[in-house]
Amino acid sequence: MLRKYFITGLLTLVPLFITIWVIRSVIGAMDQSLLLLPLGWRPEALFGRHVPGVGTILTLLIVLLTGVLARNFIGNYVLAGWEALLNRIPIVNSIYSSVKQVSDTLFSSDGNAFRTAVLVQYPRAGLWTIGFVTGTPAASVQEHLKGDFVNIYIPTTPNPTSGFFLMVARTEIVELDMSVDVALKHIVSMGVVAPEVMPTKTPNC
Repeated sequence: MLRKYFITGLLTLVPLFITIWVIRSVIGAMDQSLLLLPLGWRPEALFGRHVPGVGTILTLLIVLLTGVLARNFIGNYVLAGWEALLNRIPIVNSIYSSVKQVSDTLFSSDGNAFRTAVLVQYPRAGLWTIGFVTGTPAASVQEHLKGDFVNIYIPTTPNPTSGFFLMVARTEIVELDMSVDVALKHIVSMGVVAPEVMPTKTPNC
């Protein structure tokens, strides 16, 4: 009986503690933007102690202001000059361009990244896992492939930020009638958190 109570307590408190830890970590990281302010403008000088969350608000304001400036003519001109400068710096240019391409794909409102969850046989035939369609192979790659292929990202469990990139024939994937959020929860939980209904569309052929 005590074991059941203990497990129930763990199941209740662990998700709560992890959620609080993640939120505190994010807020702590975003509070680092306070280092951009002069010493006299920081909460320690104004209120006599550190105030959690002030840096988060500052970070959000910086992001919002950057978006507003980047949307107008002058901002576009400055941004183009900044990117041109970074592209002239060895090593930095390759890192910046790669990260920018990925972020543009993931966060752009008209992007197609992680829009479709699919079933794919991996790492061998007969074993199935959930992946996400991220696009189609580049033209220079597609010309060496026979048939219609798609790019698939297969996340690892329980950390979906790492994974594997595959190019799979469209006929070998099964598109799921499942949102990306539900699919990610299913992956992160190692299959423990499953959708109530998990229908699939007919295989693409």
